[in-house]
Amino acid sequence: MDTIPMTAAGYAALEHELRHCQQVERPRIIQQITEARSHGDLSENAEYHAAKESQSLNEGRIAELEDKLARAEVIDVSKLSGDTVKFGATVTLIDEDTEKKHVWQIVGEPEADAKNGRISITSPLARALVGKKKGSQVEVVTPGGAKAYEVLNVEFR
Repeated sequence: MDTIPMTAAGYAALEHELRHCQQVERPRIIQQITEARSHGDLSENAEYHAAKESQSLNEGRIAELEDKLARAEVIDVSKLSGDTVKFGATVTLIDEDTEKKHVWQIVGEPEADAKNGRISITSPLARALVGKKKGSQVEVVTPGGAKAYEVLNVEFR
């Protein structure tokens, strides 16, 4: 069983989602199924089939979350230090073409959220950054073409 590296915040977010799926969504969907059943003939009952589909998706998500939480290896980023990029690091980069600054935290796959500045340890950018230090140049091939960055800062918060 492969472990999944994760920050404490990422683990807590998955636990919260699991509780929501189990304690809020599951009872709500069961109620929908019960109501739809009371409408009679199930073979032509779109509400019933939609509720059963929702139930299937919710139960699948619960199983997925339970698996990820069971395999989680929580890493306390606040106890990490050093000047080398590794899991948990918050890295400030400057795009060498546009001079635009980007700040990314390298996190586990289940908690990655690029819109909020968290990229997966398995992403091409994170793989290129791991092992680099402040001042290093990094080139990454992205779907939009090659990008060149300079590492401005590495910190653990």
